[in-house]
Amino acid sequence: MVKKRTKTPWMKAEDFGRSLPRGLGVNLLVTDMAAMEAFCRDVLGAQIIYADEDFAAIELLGSIFMLHADHSYLDNPMTGVTAGAETRGAGIELRLYGADPDAVEKRAAALGHIVLAGSIDKPHGLRECYVVGPDSYVFVPSARLQA
Repeated sequence: MVKKRTKTPWMKAEDFGRSLPRGLGVNLLVTDMAAMEAFCRDVLGAQIIYADEDFAAIELLGSIFMLHADHSYLDNPMTGVTAGAETRGAGIELRLYGADPDAVEKRAAALGHIVLAGSIDKPHGLRECYVVGPDSYVFVPSARLQA
């Protein structure tokens, strides 16, 4: 693992790992940490728990997910999956249940991000839109429609 971090992390990696709740975890490998952190904060409305040049812990809608810079994964099996990949998020929808799609769409457009599909009420009971973030990850903020 190659680290570019120059500051002391807010907690030891093993302590953070042990603190994570049971359930599904998401880790996004990113080429530009600052760009993805800004997208998460400024477009999705996430809270950055901790961030440095190598790693970020993000809280969004009561869940925690992580970002890792490519360079921090050089000794990881995922390196073979991402090496030379032109589109990182191909085929993945990161669904944000309980997020306001209209607000996310507005912020994304204002900040120059691609809105694949604008906010619309869907037959499956959700209002949603599709927004492309850094490294082509697609985020789908979704709010329940009133019955």
